Amino acid sequence: MILVTGTKRSGTSMWMQILIAAGHPYIGTPFPAHWGEAIAGANPRGFFESRFRQGVFYRTNPDPKTGDFLHPKQVRRHVVKVFVPGLVRTDMAYIHRVVATMRHWREYAPSLARLYSMEDDYARIRATEVGADPDQRVAGLVARRSPLPPAIEWWFETYDLIRDLTTRRYPFHLTTYDRVLADPEAQIRKVLAWIGGEPDAEAACAAVAGTLRSVGPARVAEDADGVTVEDARVFDALCDMVHERGKLSREILVALNETQRRLVTRFGALSREREG
Repeated sequence: MILVTGTKRSGTSMWMQILIAAGHPYIGTPFPAHWGEAIAGANPRGFFESRFRQGVFYRTNPDPKTGDFLHPKQVRRHVVKVFVPGLVRTDMAYIHRVVATMRHWREYAPSLARLYSMEDDYARIRATEVGADPDQRVAGLVARRSPLPPAIEWWFETYDLIRDLTTRRYPFHLTTYDRVLADPEAQIRKVLAWIGGEPDAEAACAAVAGTLRSVGPARVAEDADGVTVEDARVFDALCDMVHERGKLSREILVALNETQRRLVTRFGALSREREG
């Protein structure tokens, strides 16, 4: 499989749209369930998600409902979105290529807040339509979300992504959301050539035409969400290095490990609750 991965709100849907336009077969639907009504505003061109967002492993393959089993050879060229926790769970046999994208941590929190606001508004509308308690519906949604502050959630998932990329050493391409928007044709053609085959590069580039941030580069304060000045310095350095180079130096990897140890000490209990 060609796995498209990253945190939520990182550009994974954009890459799905690009690779699908290039002609790759894919797994997923633009708007699962009620998403077309609830959160289409966050991504009008579709999310293209499936059960494999949780990973391609024993709980999702065979299909728990139908029993259908995907053999690695059947889906080698298929594109599928797998969020970071799912990537970590995915069996190596299903990893042919990984396209990983990163959103700047300072944009993550406001973008995620906008998505949650859409979900909450829709929950209130549906509750009113069926005579249920709107506040109770929203409380149910909130209870299922990560207990971590958004910036810290971004960190733990991003750290897990980098650890998996560097530990299991499968073929991957790492870039940033901003990099693709700044120079889409160069980035897209580079990835298509790396994946191989006979892609429709023109259609793939056209899939990004007119794409805009749903949330601009908001400046999140260093002391917000429990992020210290020292943490923010490492977060910024990581984002800048991925944006400029698409790879990481040994020095930044050392800094990431040190930061992880600090944040586990401060947020370990909430992190374990997130992993559930």
